Amino acid sequence: MKLAVFDFDSTLMDGETIDFLAKPLGLEEKVASITERAMAGELDFFDSLSTRVALLEGLEKSKVEQICQNLPMMNGATEVVAGLKERGYKVICFSGGFRTATYLACKKLGIDADFSNVLHEKNGILTGKVGGDMMFGFSKGDMLQRLQNILGIGREDTLVVGDGANDLSMFEFADTRVAFCAKPILKESATHIVDTKDLREILKISI
Repeated sequence: MKLAVFDFDSTLMDGETIDFLAKPLGLEEKVASITERAMAGELDFFDSLSTRVALLEGLEKSKVEQICQNLPMMNGATEVVAGLKERGYKVICFSGGFRTATYLACKKLGIDADFSNVLHEKNGILTGKVGGDMMFGFSKGDMLQRLQNILGIGREDTLVVGDGANDLSMFEFADTRVAFCAKPILKESATHIVDTKDLREILKISI
């Protein structure tokens, strides 16, 4: 058995979930600018996530669900998951984003499990608070190590794919590290770089 772990936003999905959620509130540009700086490694991930989610306060849960049902998947997402499974991989999604989005997408793509965060709501309205599995810059690396221990899989049989600074922690614990249309800070730690928006390119790597 081998393990493949994908980031969600701007990797499995073409865009950032939180930017889509901010659009109905007229805050897309403000949120997107914070996201951009966080993914470039200029901001602490926990602080940036908390700041962005606070801006979503007042958004209806039903609107969140509607948006998440219609997020655009990255070109080749279905094919790369199927291709890796054929090669004996367990395919997992780690996201600093939200389970409302990752659960639906991973079910659609045939991904084995997703680990992400939950937007807190009361009476069907977002409170501007968030909690979950992927709140910190170190979270993906920490979770990857735990999964490797549970499954008995070493770093030599681990493939990770991401695009931003919060993927750096999981890059530490995998021998095959793909920077997908990524920020420079992540490319520096990658073993492979894919600059074409097509996840099928990953299947060309000797894995």
